[in-house]
Amino acid sequence: MSSTSVTTPAPVTVIGLGPMGRAMAGAFLDRGHPVTVWNRTPSRADALVERGARLAAGAEEALSAAELIVVSLTDQEALYALLGGVDPAALKGRVLVNLSSDTPDRAREAAAWVAERGATQLTGGVLTPPSGIGDPASTTLYSGPRAAFDAHRATLEVLTGADHRGEDPGLAALLYQLNMVMFWTALSGYWQAIALAGAHGLTASDIRPLAVEALDLRQFVEFYTPRVDAGDHRGDVDRLAMGAASTEHVLHTVADAGVDTALPAAVAALFRRGVEAGHAADSSSSLVEVLGKPAA
Repeated sequence: MSSTSVTTPAPVTVIGLGPMGRAMAGAFLDRGHPVTVWNRTPSRADALVERGARLAAGAEEALSAAELIVVSLTDQEALYALLGGVDPAALKGRVLVNLSSDTPDRAREAAAWVAERGATQLTGGVLTPPSGIGDPASTTLYSGPRAAFDAHRATLEVLTGADHRGEDPGLAALLYQLNMVMFWTALSGYWQAIALAGAHGLTASDIRPLAVEALDLRQFVEFYTPRVDAGDHRGDVDRLAMGAASTEHVLHTVADAGVDTALPAAVAALFRRGVEAGHAADSSSSLVEVLGKPAA
């Protein structure tokens, strides 16, 4: 494997040219790496080819072009669909950086599938949109064999900061999905707020300062983290019963405005479950206990 001290930019293959894959291939080109790209829709590579990338004629040619293969696909099924038909020998000795979004178990299954073909998988979770690729302040979480990560770290850091979290190939996928749980839930709340504001004649610009402040949850995370880890859900700062009342007020306000109530109804129902489970006088952090079990 190549050294972590890269003086001559190493060849890289990028498979999957959605917005993220194109951004990654572009970042490698910007730093002087020989880049081979491949995608089922070849036209997605046109702008990259104009910048100096080489478009492979097929998957096997793409794999043979570099030791480091960066794969950015929708999920692991897409990985199998694209690479399942190639000669297994084409993967032998390669390090496949699998950035496809999927479950931890499927990431582990993909790592075993890759290993059966003589290659090594590094699972990655990219914690930035395509616009953050090439910025060292952005982060990608990796897991899998540390030796493979160390050997290619300098190249991976062309994309973002690279944070290796452990040998388990499912760990980076888990951490990525934890991030997505928080991201999509919070962003959905923002879309709901804009819809509600619009029903009252306000624009997204009108509520921007409020949204920026409301979505900055750092003080809550810092306060609750040690308490939750200690199993401390005492209601000295907030009480679930008050939170439940607040979620009902939100639900009624949304319903009165004539906009979709599915999201606030789900939140209100969660708080009701917590109260029914006996947590009315506890902190809203007690919902961790409720959410830790399947819904009845």
